[in-house]
Amino acid sequence: MPTVATTSLKLDVELKERVQRLALARRRSAHWVMREAVVQYVGREEKREQFRAAALSAWNDYQATGLHATAEEADAWLAKLEAGEDAEAPECHV
Repeated sequence: MPTVATTSLKLDVELKERVQRLALARRRSAHWVMREAVVQYVGREEKREQFRAAALSAWNDYQATGLHATAEEADAWLAKLEAGEDAEAPECHV
């Protein structure tokens, strides 16, 4: 079982009431609703950060090498994949 840490969270009265109403409607505790919100937010933001890091890495690679595929090449490749064809990614070039 994972280790659990207690933390406190200050909410304005209106938000706390909204959480309580939602918890009641979902037949869950307010704790569960808030925990689920945090889990989803952190997961989404971690994916966003991974995407940002991958984009920065790709940009740095492009700046260092100049290798790229044009939008038209990428578009044509994606159209083949969408049509169900087994297509190789376009070759990168300078």
